This record gives sequence, structure tokens and C-alpha cells, in this order.
Amino acid sequence: MTADVTVTVIVYNDAERLPRAVESVRRQTHADIEIIISDDHSTDRTPEVARALASRDPRIRYLRLPENSGGCSAPRNRALEIAGAPYVMFLDSDDELADDAVELLLAAHRDREIDFAMGAVVRIREDSGRRTKWMPHLVAERRTVLGIESEPRLLFEHLSTSKMYARAFLDRHDLRFPEGIHYEDQLFTTQAYCLAKEFTIVPEPVYRWYVAPHAAVEAASISNQRHRLDNVRDRVHVQRLIDDFLVESGHGALREDKDYKFLKHDFRMYAGDLPYRDDTWLTSFADIVTPYLDTLSPAAYARLPRTERVVLQLVRERRFSDARLAARGLGRAVAPRQVTPDGSGHTFWGDGIPATDWARRELELSDLELDTRPFRSAQFRHEITELTRGPGASIDLTIRTYDPGLRLPVGPHRAGLLLTPGRRRLTVPFRLSPVSPGIFEGQVHLDLTSAPVPHHGFAGVRHPLLRLEHQGLRHTAVLLAPLSFPSLTTRIGYHSGTAPHRVTIEPEGRGPGRLQIRWQPLGLTAKVLHPLARRLARPRVKRVVRLVRSALR
Repeated sequence: MTADVTVTVIVYNDAERLPRAVESVRRQTHADIEIIISDDHSTDRTPEVARALASRDPRIRYLRLPENSGGCSAPRNRALEIAGAPYVMFLDSDDELADDAVELLLAAHRDREIDFAMGAVVRIREDSGRRTKWMPHLVAERRTVLGIESEPRLLFEHLSTSKMYARAFLDRHDLRFPEGIHYEDQLFTTQAYCLAKEFTIVPEPVYRWYVAPHAAVEAASISNQRHRLDNVRDRVHVQRLIDDFLVESGHGALREDKDYKFLKHDFRMYAGDLPYRDDTWLTSFADIVTPYLDTLSPAAYARLPRTERVVLQLVRERRFSDARLAARGLGRAVAPRQVTPDGSGHTFWGDGIPATDWARRELELSDLELDTRPFRSAQFRHEITELTRGPGASIDLTIRTYDPGLRLPVGPHRAGLLLTPGRRRLTVPFRLSPVSPGIFEGQVHLDLTSAPVPHHGFAGVRHPLLRLEHQGLRHTAVLLAPLSFPSLTTRIGYHSGTAPHRVTIEPEGRGPGRLQIRWQPLGLTAKVLHPLARRLARPRVKRVVRLVRSALR
């Protein structure tokens, strides 16, 4: 008897996590399923593990490709060739399906005749366990979409794994994953969106996407290998294939939305890494992306936040040093070090007036209102220019503040360094003194033995913030550190030695590059007190405590 749904689990050299993925399919609340483990010719214990899984459940079939394809497309396509169910789903071996994923998506298909159904994706950080929804605004409500043109913003949700497809729909359009390239999901999903007459969105989570942001280079997922220039080439190549498809399929009207998605999502992923790239890498990066950037819709650029447009323009002009500076502020309301007015009411990023009309349009900062916005939301730039180890567990910092909007009058200003390891905050006051118009400097002595670490300990990372005070108002912003400096590690016995910790001061190593301080409990604190406090802090335990308190009143 034919199963209702085929779930394909693709795998390559992932023997450790494969059982978790397969088990998430086996425990589905809708049990009438076929499971195909499609192995891209693994060289580790994956074949042994897969065969053992298949031997324990007759619903599981094991397919092994004769040679490694180097991507996700071939194992998915080969599984489609033997899949027997009228509906199909795809799962990666390092992820999971939610327990009722098949039931939810199949119900959507049975509710009305649609080409595919899609649900919410939960991203789970493997280092911290933190859970967030992927593109939550796109799946916030249940609805059936009659053609992608009615909701082109859905192009941002380009995962093939969050969807259940009608097999007849895939076969009718000969829709398969493109082989021999990476980022195949983007092309496949764009084609599915454009070819589908109707598809249904359900707001419930159906897919658990595990993210290892700091995985070793050889173990990192393709999307986390942004340091590889082949990665950049593949991403741009797929975009060109998508562009061709939009024209050929009569969906050219989607081009602006698709271009905006590329700028806002794909390029933005690389932009955050630019501060850590040298000129040689950036030259090759610009060689790859600039010809494609030149083909994109001006209207797509106009939809971007100003700070992102600045980074794009600086890369296109090959002003790599400036691009690195601008990229450190993305998403953090960090001001440029310097701006240049042209005498007619326009202000531009950097130390000069751009030479072309396009550059002037992209680098003009008037819409940031650097000189007029309310003080609490004003934009400054705080950088650590010198960091030295002091006595004991202390560090001495020289901090420079850039105020390109000239919001701070000449003279000393009260400031504070804020650090919160736990629920209580440490504030280290200091003064910023003027160096030149719009530039201030100050010295901070940070003694980590005075940090208010809880008695039960604190395990985690904190990034100190800088707070300015002016005319009774306060402004708090991130503090940028040198991108590299030797890590400083010390042992601190908090609370008279009853809560020992190993404390490390280090560069953040990614993103804006903030000063990063890491606490790790030791001894009894690590083995007993901190784990106990975490268990007591769980929502379920807190609810029980509240109920007990209520009953005792």
C-alpha cells in the first residue's frame, strides 16, 4: 500500500546526527509515511548507521549514490526517482522535523488542491540552544497564496525543506534540483513559487534548523563558508540562473523584488564579514559581485537602509578600507568616523564629496539625521584604540568617540562602561574629553573582580556597552574593539572564593567586532550551583513555583 508522504533525508558523512533526523520522522503524529535515506556516497560510518536504522523500521529505505556529488541536489533527485507517495518532503541530516510537521502540511493539502504547503522554521543555535523563528513575519498567519505575484516578499523564504510538495506538481513541471551547483534551494524554491497556482502557509513550526555558527571550517555548512570565494561565485551564479528563469517563465515583474532580496539577504551576509577580509580577498570579491551588482534594479537599492547602501557603494568603488569601517556599523546604529558636507545641505559618508551622481545618491547621509535626531537615538561611534592588561584581573582601555553630527558640545562629558554578567549591572564611570571637533577620548580602568556575578555563577558572554550623558539624557551604544588582540584569561574567585570563574577577555571575532568577555564557572559552582539555578529558571518550574505561592496565600 502506498504511503501518504515520502520524506527524504539526505546525508553525507554525518553518522552522528543522522539517527536524530530519522527519529524525528519516525515519531511523526501522522505515521503513514515512507522514509528514504539518500546517502551522497559517505566515507564514514553513515552506511552502517543507515542500514541499521532501515533494519528497525520497514518504512525506511536506504539509497546510496555510486559516487559523491558534492551537493544536496543529486541525493534529493535520486530519492525522488524512487519515492512512491503523492506528497514529498526534504530533510537534511543535521536538522529535524517538528513532531506534527507531516500532519500539519498534509492537512493543508487535503483542505484544498494546492501545489505545496509550507510552515514555519525554527533556528536552533547549537552553541547556546537559543531558538528563533526564521522569517517569522512571512509565516505569521495561515493563508493560501494565489500566485507569488500577490506576495513577492515570500522570495526571502527560500528553503526547500520547510515545504511539502504535491508530487504531481513537481512532475508536471519537471521540477528538480539543479545539480552541480550550491544554493540549489534558491533556484528550486523560486521556480516552485512561480510555477505554483496556489500554495498554503501554516504558521506552526514544521522544521528545526540547527545552526553551528562557529563550526570548524571543514565542518561548516555551505552557507557558513562565506570565506570561500567559490561560495561567492556559486551564489552569484544561482542569482543569474534565477534571473534567466524569471524572464523565460514570464515573471520578469518580480525582478525588483528578487534583486532587493539578493541585496538585503545574500549580499548582507557577506557584508558583515568584510571587516575581517584583507584587500586581496576583497579585490577578488569585488571582481565577482560588482558586475552582477551593476545589473540590479536601482529601485531595489532604494529600498535598502542607508548604511547598507553605503557599504555596497564602497565595495563597488573598491574603497576597501572604508568598506571595512562602514560594515562594522551595520545593524548597530554606528556612525561613520567622518562626514563631508557639500555646502548645499547635503552630507556624505567619508572624507570627500563623491564624484558621480550615482555615488552621491548612495553615499548621502541626510536621511540619517545625524545632527537633528533625538539624543537617545543619535548615532555615535565608540572605538577602543588601546587595550592593555592592568594589575590582577583588570584592563585599561583608551576609548575614542566620534560624533560626526556634532551633537556634543566642546568640553568633557560624563560616560560610563556598562557590563551585566547576570541580572545586576556594573557601571564604570569615566570622562570623555575633546580632542578635535567631533572627536573625544577617555580612559577606563575595568576591574573584573568587581563584576556582579551571581552566587550561583554565570556562564556566558557579554559585550560592554558605552553610555553617554548629556543635559539629563542618556545614550547607550555598542563599543567596538580592535579586531585582533591577544586574549587575556584569568581566574577570579567571586564572593570570597565561593564562586570561582575563568574569565577571558577577547575580540568578538565576527560581526561588528565588539569587546567580548567570557565567564566560565569552575569547581562546585560549575558542577552543582549553576546547573541547579538553570533548572529552577526554566519556565515550567517558574510556573509551578507561582502556583505553589498562590496556593499558600
